[in-house]
Amino acid sequence: MDFATEKLNAVTDILRASQSIQEIIRKDAARYELNPTEFAVLELLFQRGDQPIQVIGKKVLISSSSITYVVDKLEQKKFVIRKACPEDRRVTYASLTSHGKSLMERIFPQHEKMKSGVFCKFTKADLNKMIELLKKIE
Repeated sequence: MDFATEKLNAVTDILRASQSIQEIIRKDAARYELNPTEFAVLELLFQRGDQPIQVIGKKVLISSSSITYVVDKLEQKKFVIRKACPEDRRVTYASLTSHGKSLMERIFPQHEKMKSGVFCKFTKADLNKMIELLKKIE
């Protein structure tokens, strides 16, 4: 097999692996009546605290136009509230409510186990090497 074909096969393999991981995350989030994007926002807020709404999209890999919709949905579910930044009126933070924090405290340990299970066949060295190699893709 020539190198060009191997590159195409590598792209296909990476896309398949990505789809498999996304499906696992989708199923896990659905158990809590959330979609993967909602879960990603809750996970970010749970792990890192209040975040400017303008920054969340970049951190969870969704467009800035979609983040407003996601935060709206999470507000409707009473998991998140918006907080104005006292120093800059242009900035609004998303913050977990007590209900959102309680949900994440309950479900996050199982979610972490699920994510760890995705890579259960990897050694630490395998995982670090994969991360190093994937970062070379631009």
